[in-house]
Amino acid sequence: MADVRARVAAEMENVERTLKEIPPSARCPDLSTLELAGAAALLHNFYNGIENILKQMLQSRGVAMPTGDSWHRDLLSLAERERVINNETLDALKPYLAFRHFFSHAYALDLQAPLMEELVANAGSVLRRFQQDLDDALSQQT
Repeated sequence: MADVRARVAAEMENVERTLKEIPPSARCPDLSTLELAGAAALLHNFYNGIENILKQMLQSRGVAMPTGDSWHRDLLSLAERERVINNETLDALKPYLAFRHFFSHAYALDLQAPLMEELVANAGSVLRRFQQDLDDALSQQT
């Protein structure tokens, strides 16, 4: 158990550091294409770190990881079913999952500031919600 706590804490530290580097949402419309692409990469890293934490939590419980084309979406659903996150957090993370998919499959030139503004603006509160769920889930594990 201490091992999963240490891994989760280290990953959470990286997620928090990443979040601090993302420009404020109010600046998104003024970013150049290159700056917007950089901010998008950080937003992608933010969500990727959350996925890494979910995988670690589920693996520590002996839960098999989802596979196939929809594994990212299935991971969120599985984390909610296994009570690592609650339904509200699941819903709050879905736009970040959608952005992860967009970012992974689109060109940087297709990025638009309005698409990212709300995600950037809400990222801190989503992370706090996620952290609370993690704390609850870790307190339930032996």
